[in-house]
Amino acid sequence: MPGSTVRKRNRSRIVGTVALAAGACLVLAACGSTKDTGASNAGGGDGSGKVGVVLPLLTSPFWQSYNDYVPKMAKSEGVDAMKTVNSNSDPSQQITDINNQLNQGVEGLVVAPLDSAAIEAGLDQAERKGVPVVAVDVAPDKGKVAMVVRANNVAYGEKACQYLGEHITSGKVVQIMGDLASVNGRDRSEAFRACVKKNFPKLKVLEIPAKWESDTAASKLDTLLNANPDIKGIYLQAGGVYLAPTLQTLKSKGMLKKAGQPGHITIVSNDGIPQEFDAIRKGEIDATVSQPADAYAKYGMYYIKAAMQGKTFEPGPTDHDSTIVKLPSGNLEDQLPAPLVTKDNVDDPKLWGNTVE
Repeated sequence: MPGSTVRKRNRSRIVGTVALAAGACLVLAACGSTKDTGASNAGGGDGSGKVGVVLPLLTSPFWQSYNDYVPKMAKSEGVDAMKTVNSNSDPSQQITDINNQLNQGVEGLVVAPLDSAAIEAGLDQAERKGVPVVAVDVAPDKGKVAMVVRANNVAYGEKACQYLGEHITSGKVVQIMGDLASVNGRDRSEAFRACVKKNFPKLKVLEIPAKWESDTAASKLDTLLNANPDIKGIYLQAGGVYLAPTLQTLKSKGMLKKAGQPGHITIVSNDGIPQEFDAIRKGEIDATVSQPADAYAKYGMYYIKAAMQGKTFEPGPTDHDSTIVKLPSGNLEDQLPAPLVTKDNVDDPKLWGNTVE
């Protein structure tokens, strides 16, 4: 989730953390095929109608990057996407934004839900109007969507846990959590907690609920460090919003030591934004689990066009290194891969999905 400004790179690439395969994902009779011929088509239209795109916020490098990719990927997928709408971190505003888009006559919606439960009201409105919806980044707890495009957030927490556990033998580690009203915040928090308990019992987890808010993260981390100056590791569930305040807080306390120096606090983040990559190169943090902003935009556009054409999908592996799974809600989710980025692979161009040309 979240972050602050996007640094543009003058490099010729739109390749992100997943291979941008030409087809999308589905498996009916044969697993692995993502060609249109493998999809079930209920006799829908040609997918040429206008599509509304609703963002959760834009005070984040991750969402700024996604926002920049939307028109590029809409064009490449042949989708007539309207100008994006920013809900400014307000779940109620997001429902209003969805209704406004529906009233403008969109024939499809791509929405990144702020609240996994609250989004149901907007999804119900869309269903009543017969407008398909693709959810990006966050899966709704209830309500119908044609597909959820989202990386495996349980893996985020587990990969962060494994990295910290392999580099810290014992002591206190902190996880700065996202909003627990979001399935992403819940998945990452629970996965990290369970992984530490099972695999690294000598680590003690301290938790900061920060709701994807940078100010909250900074103030609570400052208080926690006053009481626990012996912290050895930190897990940031959203580098976009937590990286800068975390580094600033550590610096103000004289606790920001580079990797390899005595007293270095091992830090693992989530997002894969340019600021995290720079921090890894500088030795300020050690790793990030990268989210594919470009692939979120690409497959969000692919699936909404497919849904507008009446195509349906089934669980199974895809041809772009992901797997479609069925969620408890009954919705399907294309779980995109999210690689661990460290100093050893930070300059691999395949991991640059969150930077924009």
